[in-house]
Amino acid sequence: MAVAFEVTGTERGEWTVLQVAGELDLVTSPVLRQRVHDVVAEGNHSLVLDLSEVFFCDSSGVGVLIAVRRLIRSCQGRLRLILPDRGAEDGSHVNRVLGALGVRRLFDVRPDVESATADEAGSLSA
Repeated sequence: MAVAFEVTGTERGEWTVLQVAGELDLVTSPVLRQRVHDVVAEGNHSLVLDLSEVFFCDSSGVGVLIAVRRLIRSCQGRLRLILPDRGAEDGSHVNRVLGALGVRRLFDVRPDVESATADEAGSLSA
């Protein structure tokens, strides 16, 4: 049985939230890349990628996340990832993959949409 890959978008204040669900791999990562490029081309430079429903991520998926980070930084934008620490099978698969590769520290990781779209007074972006 094939599992559907889906990217849906909503607006929360000044943030565009893209909810990603399914497998983020060689076949599906170009879909996410194009969706992010479309959002940025529309002038939205504050982006949240909700990856809490991504249950598999390969190197292509990690590559897209790093490319998205680079794109958002080039626009002086802000990027936050939603990667819950707890959940099915002790946490997010993406969280574990990024941690194992040593690149999780490159991202502003939040546990949920509410904290990802909150603007803390005096916060600095890396």
